[in-house]
Amino acid sequence: MKKYMVILPVSAMTLFVSLPSGANAQIAVMEVIKAGVKKVIKAVDLKVQRLQNETIWLQNAQKVLENQLSKLKLTEIADWTEKQKELYSKYYEELWKIKSAIAYYKRVKELIQKQTAIVDEYQWAWKLFKGDKHFSVEELDYMEKVYSGILDESVKNVDQILLVVNSFKTQMSDAKRLEIINAAADKMDINCSDLKQFNTQNSKLSIQRAQSLDEAAKLKEIYGIE
Repeated sequence: MKKYMVILPVSAMTLFVSLPSGANAQIAVMEVIKAGVKKVIKAVDLKVQRLQNETIWLQNAQKVLENQLSKLKLTEIADWTEKQKELYSKYYEELWKIKSAIAYYKRVKELIQKQTAIVDEYQWAWKLFKGDKHFSVEELDYMEKVYSGILDESVKNVDQILLVVNSFKTQMSDAKRLEIINAAADKMDINCSDLKQFNTQNSKLSIQRAQSLDEAAKLKEIYGIE
């Protein structure tokens, strides 16, 4: 089976993962990806907390400024306000950026959690299919190839999400961030739908091959099919 080389950036480090053929190797690789995703989620949580603290500080500073201004006579502050116009402009721009960043990080966290759910779905199904006597070696090999294709696309989704996270360290417009996030979300939905549909087809095929009603009922329970 074709080998893949995954370059997965996680926070400040980069993971180089070789994807050889074989079910055990595939599961091991996805454990690495899951571990990396969990680190990203933790990093995002820390960033959100820090950004929220900065927002609170700026909001408190804003209240202090407004309170002080309200105590002054308009004639005394008119000239001062004009001189500080640029400073205020930068302040409100910074406040907007922080609030915007928090919104993006929360959205990114949701997508990363969805990506983790895709990995969990794959691991659950593949473990069951490997131990199911109703599938031949050739059929399991075919399943492995399909899963490899879906997981390869999943890794690309993770790369796109991390690109958005890292974009706050570089120049990127909100429009571009939103474009990347929406594209990754759409692809995740497709990956998840394809994976669930493939798993359902295989589960039903196993049930059809059951030798008795009792065996079929047991398989339905195992695969969660009513």
